[in-house]
Amino acid sequence: MIKRLFFSSQLRKNMFSGLATTIFNTGVILVSYPIYLHYLGYEKLGVWIVLSTVLTFVQMCNLGMGPAVTKLVAEEHGRGNTDAIQSYVNTAFWTLAATGTIALTVLLLLAKPIIALFNMSTENTAIVLHFLPYVGTLTVYAFLVQIMTATLSGLGRMDQANYRDSICRAISLGVASVLLIFRYGIVSLLIGSAINYLLIHITSILLIRKIVSLYILKFKWDIERFKKLVSFGGTVLGGSIINMLFSPFNKLMLSRYAGVATVPVYEIAYTGSMQVRSVIAAGLAALMPEISRISGNMTEYARQRVSQIYHRSMRFIFLLGTPFYAAMAILAPLLLKLWLGDRFIETLPGAFRITLLASFASLVGVPAYHTHMAQGRVRHCLISFSIMSLTNAAVVLAYAMLSPEMTASRVYYAILLGQCASTFYLIWQLRRGDKGKR
Repeated sequence: MIKRLFFSSQLRKNMFSGLATTIFNTGVILVSYPIYLHYLGYEKLGVWIVLSTVLTFVQMCNLGMGPAVTKLVAEEHGRGNTDAIQSYVNTAFWTLAATGTIALTVLLLLAKPIIALFNMSTENTAIVLHFLPYVGTLTVYAFLVQIMTATLSGLGRMDQANYRDSICRAISLGVASVLLIFRYGIVSLLIGSAINYLLIHITSILLIRKIVSLYILKFKWDIERFKKLVSFGGTVLGGSIINMLFSPFNKLMLSRYAGVATVPVYEIAYTGSMQVRSVIAAGLAALMPEISRISGNMTEYARQRVSQIYHRSMRFIFLLGTPFYAAMAILAPLLLKLWLGDRFIETLPGAFRITLLASFASLVGVPAYHTHMAQGRVRHCLISFSIMSLTNAAVVLAYAMLSPEMTASRVYYAILLGQCASTFYLIWQLRRGDKGKR
């Protein structure tokens, strides 16, 4: 099936690297949480997650530059225009350096009232305020590293970027684990993350220079390149902002109404279910370029081919995804006990099963999502994200206002309803568009 859909040998390599590294990265996550919980406990790990959540504001200022750089660099690489590649990369680099620094400065000035929303103890609030400048600086640095990874992907070596990222993630976990053993606490996670981004930075430069000679730090900013980057990245940014607000909102509500100790349970359940989804969704990511290629000349044959690819993808999801998800749901208590050991708590399997169902609902919408993107109907993708987040927020807020006690399970059901509504919209609009063309 893969060979029938993808004709470029490099594209097959890129696709396989996505599948392989998704499985590997899932393994790293499975190893990391028991280690973090053993040495930090649920409360201190919750503090680290809250710290990362607060920095969502800074992450909103990436302007969608990563995907934009990948697309535009790929176009110029195909034309052999190294000067244009240099210009795009430098413009994106210095734009993010400026916007990231400004966003971080604003966040640090407003840190106390923002952190107060999480209703943590005085001790935990002090920890977050202490580490915020360091983690914030690292977040801005991650923006700049992202530009180099996007450049490498745009140069056609997404496989190298994927494999390298996975190796660096594993090294980061190893460093953090050693520091945790020596009782360095939360600072272990900070140092591990810093080493991860530093390694990605260095290896990106080496890998890029094997393909084309670029000077990443050269100060060059082009207004026309900037307009093109922002024009494409703006759409991606809209979806990113909605996605970034979705999970932090749930964590905020859990921390405020159910206690900060429920945040790691949410994180484990939601992240775990989305990792299960990504195992299958990683292969489907290659649908968009193939459908884009076919849609370039939209003849009747091309429409039939796009429809055929879409329906094959849906069959793939239901034939492979259904038994895979069913097995994960049935084995959830056993797997979580084996994974977390004495840190396992009884509420985890139920939370995981609900979020697992939500992730399957999201997976069903992936072929429609890529088809909309490939055929230029990006607004439907943005609307679907909005429907998901607004449905989730409306349900959670209704529970918070109408119920005397806010339980964590109600947040999980809100996620499920939001994902179902989003997928329904994507498929409905795809079928509506197909009927309009007949």
